[in-house]
Amino acid sequence: MRQPKKTGAKPKASGAKDAPKVSARDKRKYIDYKIKVKKGDPLPSFREDAIRLNKFLSNAGICSRREADVLIQTGVVSINGVIVTEMGYKIKPGDVVQYDGETINAGTKRYVLLNKPKGYITTLDDARGRKTVMTLVSKACREQIFPVGRMERDTTGLMLFTNDGDMMKKLMHPRYHARKIYHIETNKAVAREDLEKMTRGVDLEDGRFRAEEASFVEGGQSNEIGIEIRSGKNQVVRRLLEALGYQVIKLDRVVYAGLTKKDLPRGYYRHLTEQEIAFLKMSKWKNGFLLAYLS
Repeated sequence: MRQPKKTGAKPKASGAKDAPKVSARDKRKYIDYKIKVKKGDPLPSFREDAIRLNKFLSNAGICSRREADVLIQTGVVSINGVIVTEMGYKIKPGDVVQYDGETINAGTKRYVLLNKPKGYITTLDDARGRKTVMTLVSKACREQIFPVGRMERDTTGLMLFTNDGDMMKKLMHPRYHARKIYHIETNKAVAREDLEKMTRGVDLEDGRFRAEEASFVEGGQSNEIGIEIRSGKNQVVRRLLEALGYQVIKLDRVVYAGLTKKDLPRGYYRHLTEQEIAFLKMSKWKNGFLLAYLS
């Protein structure tokens, strides 16, 4: 009768449990730590729930992580009633974080898309009692969300709201190419040569500006055009057209950073899908989107 092949492994003691698996990342972390730790010091917890204070503030939608570092250094953030200015400070579950005296709760990151109607201003509140966009998304989630960028009172179309400070910073920065497409109606027919001027560049009071693309709306009137930009300058589309001798009658943002108004009626909002959120986290968006959208 054949005997089982010896492996040299020692038999397990009765009732012994398998050792927990340790990832390569945790192993590296432990090795790096062993170099610094002294005998008798407690070993670190690799799966602790504590997070850096700047990340907590960013998750709460207060600002980006970099801006949070500045707030911490200026002494306007406190933990459990004690002002903290230490960079890299970590907070634990149950800690009470306050910014300017108000308690901050960092809940789940939310991304809400609104099809803004006419007559609403893009501020959190208004001393003059005017309608704000915040009233339209007040029931979207329990977390406090903020509008990404600005939109004129009489401009309609897509606005994004979030409590993700890093995402807000990214989308509002020109180098990330967060593109916006506007459907515009003017007071008179638009000349084709003026469309070319828009993409070549027009001198405005705050510098030269050019649209990424400009074209007539397929199936529309001669006074209907589409303009694609990535600038966050105030009223830049309206000022661009006025510089060329046109008056804007209607201004509707139909695309924002690849998000469209499909199945989203005016005055309504919806939460972004996981796929849309992943798309927003891409570093850049490709050119040539306007013609594909308007055709």
